[in-house]
Amino acid sequence: MAGYRKLSRTSSQRKALLRSQVTALLFNGKIVTTEAKAKEVRRIAEHLIALGVKEKDNFEMVKVTAKVARKDKDGKRVKEVVDGRKVTVYDEVEKEIKKDLPSRLHARRQMLKVLYPVKAPVEGKKKTQEVDMVAKIFDEIAPKYVNRNGGYTRIVKIGPRKGDAAMEVVLELV
Repeated sequence: MAGYRKLSRTSSQRKALLRSQVTALLFNGKIVTTEAKAKEVRRIAEHLIALGVKEKDNFEMVKVTAKVARKDKDGKRVKEVVDGRKVTVYDEVEKEIKKDLPSRLHARRQMLKVLYPVKAPVEGKKKTQEVDMVAKIFDEIAPKYVNRNGGYTRIVKIGPRKGDAAMEVVLELV
């Protein structure tokens, strides 16, 4: 007996399907799918959340100096003429950043193996912006489940699908 459901797909199709559904679940908080798919997605999602909970606070704050382009009131780079050429003006800024410790870095890379990049619309603009799903797991999802030992998702049956009578369910984060 296999340790997973094949879902009537080739391995590459199955991996792509599960990766996209796990990404959608963690980004939106809930998805509607069939019962068999939901049970497979739940396994992967719970593993990622458990990694996030375990490594949530495993970082150190480091001060770094960075060169940042000076910008005018419109948000455009300030240029000045040096030796007959336009050159961008840079300021040195001291920033404090999170530096992952080795185990958190490993967890981050494990999550990146599963999660797809997500583009979300920016409010009030026609542009989209890429969302860092790993940071969302560490900063938003994991803190909610610190005092919980597993069971981060819930499957609620909503009845058979009209076309093929497959049992549909809502898979949501608790």
